[in-house]
Amino acid sequence: MNSPKPIDIPLPTRRDFLRQSGLGFGTLALATLLGEQHGGAAVTVNAANPLAVRPPMLPARAKRVIWLFMTGAPSQVDTWDYKPELQKRGGQTLPGSDPKTGFFTTSGKILASPFGWKQHGQSGSWVSDIFPNLAQHVDKMCFIHSMHLKANNHAPASMELMCGASIPGRPSAGSWISYGLGAENQNLPSFVVMHETRPRGDDAIWSAGFLPKTYQALTLDARRKETIDNLLRAKDESETQQRATLDLLRDVNADHAKLRPLQSELLARINSFELAYRMQTAAPEALDLADETTATKELYGIDSKVCGTFGRQCLLARRLIERGVRYVQIFAGKSAGGDGSVNDVPWDGHNDIEKNHRSCAVATDQPAAALLHDLAARGLLEDTLVIWGGEFGRTSDSQGSLGRDHNPNGFTIWMAGGGARPGFHYGATDEFGYKAVENKVQANDLHATILHLLGIEHEKLTYRYNGLDFRLTGLAGNILHELVA
Repeated sequence: MNSPKPIDIPLPTRRDFLRQSGLGFGTLALATLLGEQHGGAAVTVNAANPLAVRPPMLPARAKRVIWLFMTGAPSQVDTWDYKPELQKRGGQTLPGSDPKTGFFTTSGKILASPFGWKQHGQSGSWVSDIFPNLAQHVDKMCFIHSMHLKANNHAPASMELMCGASIPGRPSAGSWISYGLGAENQNLPSFVVMHETRPRGDDAIWSAGFLPKTYQALTLDARRKETIDNLLRAKDESETQQRATLDLLRDVNADHAKLRPLQSELLARINSFELAYRMQTAAPEALDLADETTATKELYGIDSKVCGTFGRQCLLARRLIERGVRYVQIFAGKSAGGDGSVNDVPWDGHNDIEKNHRSCAVATDQPAAALLHDLAARGLLEDTLVIWGGEFGRTSDSQGSLGRDHNPNGFTIWMAGGGARPGFHYGATDEFGYKAVENKVQANDLHATILHLLGIEHEKLTYRYNGLDFRLTGLAGNILHELVA
């Protein structure tokens, strides 16, 4: 039997093998990196204009969001979650209390709410007497009484509530929504944050994280009257000169970026120059309250010493979303007490819950109610989702004798407009308001529901980073369909 003849194929040299293999592995690596650059397949981003409007994945009830963040964490049992048993048994031992629930140590003794309570609206919603203005709008509100988080301190809890995880570097909800839907107005940013005193957690709360910096928030500081740094053209430079300078800068940056296709920050920087140029006319007009009527200014209380700052921010929020800004977040700032004292950290009632919460409510109640009224009167509330809440709640037992410690185990957040079910109450805490016991809601569930109202499928809003597809809701998140009108 004859042996088969060997096939005469020249073997590659060692150098050729390594060169060819290296190119193959390099191509695979490039494909992976490009996948990280451009994100999940469900969101198609125009590289030349990453903030171009993208259609929602589902029929949308809301087009935009205003989040009123009550920095410092208001007490659920002193605001929206009335507990008669708490009132009856003040001073007694709180069943099941854990002195280490919060950040410090609590007494284990029930602290009755020092505020009066009444039912309001056709929904019969119970409201503390610190909110005489917001109480008139309870039939617009959809209450979630069973929020709970893992983190029990301000910065990590704020990141968990805003970013889905208490890990620095994760994108915030505002950045995710800008990434998913783009900007309705190409002359204004998609995501704006307003604050006075910077909340604990700072930029990590509203960071774009690993998303391209195009989706980073524009931050406006109330201490500087919400001005934007370095926006306006130099006085000795004409518009023609500025445009020529920007065109040259754009061409130089584009050539630089071609050699570095995997550095998304370069493209984001190029886009930021162009957005800033377009904002030179649009932003000052949007932030100028001069054309608002006296009646509107009085409605928001912008000339008030106690609520003027928050009032101005709420009015600016209405003006911004009216002009196409997608997501506005206001972090409540300082509040002035009736005795002339000032709370630098609002709603953080460790020492005296009555004094703290009364002053914080005076600083925020009228403006927040004015925002709901104004949006409804202008036909904007129907497709604008307004959210109110802090980073967690407060203990039902006392810290010291008059204060309450942090409590992530059960607290209230409400939504209004934007397809949220009006006059509705979801979930419940126990009879003392200490822990969520019915229909518990995590941050991921809240985010999934918000995205659903915006027409976004939360499981498909992904971005590839370090070889993994990340999303705002992580590996969890259930849409709370009961909350949808």
